[in-house]
Amino acid sequence: MERSAYNVLLLVGCVGMLLMLSEQGSAEQHAVGGKQGWDESTDFDSWASGQTFKVGDTLVFKYSPLHNVAELGSESEYKKCDVGSATNSMSDGNSVVKLTKVGTRYFACGTPGHCDQGMKVKITTVSADSSPSSPSSSTTPTSTSSTSGAACVSTSFVFGAAFLVMGYLMQLLC
Repeated sequence: MERSAYNVLLLVGCVGMLLMLSEQGSAEQHAVGGKQGWDESTDFDSWASGQTFKVGDTLVFKYSPLHNVAELGSESEYKKCDVGSATNSMSDGNSVVKLTKVGTRYFACGTPGHCDQGMKVKITTVSADSSPSSPSSSTTPTSTSSTSGAACVSTSFVFGAAFLVMGYLMQLLC
């Protein structure tokens, strides 16, 4: 193969890697509760009010074995701390939830008494192209995912870097 073909291959690899990184790079990971994490001493209303949650972002709940995360299906269940009818329950101590749609989602600790003590959070997700000052008022709940955005970025980066190294080596050998 001639040298110009390898240059084209290298260029395609660079563009592909940039596209993969830019697609994942705009998503944010939100450590729920900030440095304190998912704990009953955290003021989740204050924490959430200082965040902008966009489609593609992830929530990361970090907590001790004394806690868990229950996703509630409605605002009514959230207000009443009705964790018995949770749509999803997580208890691994490091739960990741992907925000896939515009809408409002409700989370609470399922440990008896913790939700009533304020260990709950309401997350309103806006479209990825929304500015922080224009959140959507939709309240459609969405599904969860255990895939971390950071894992997707690192996988994309490794794949892209391997492709670039392969193209560079082929160029050196020919």
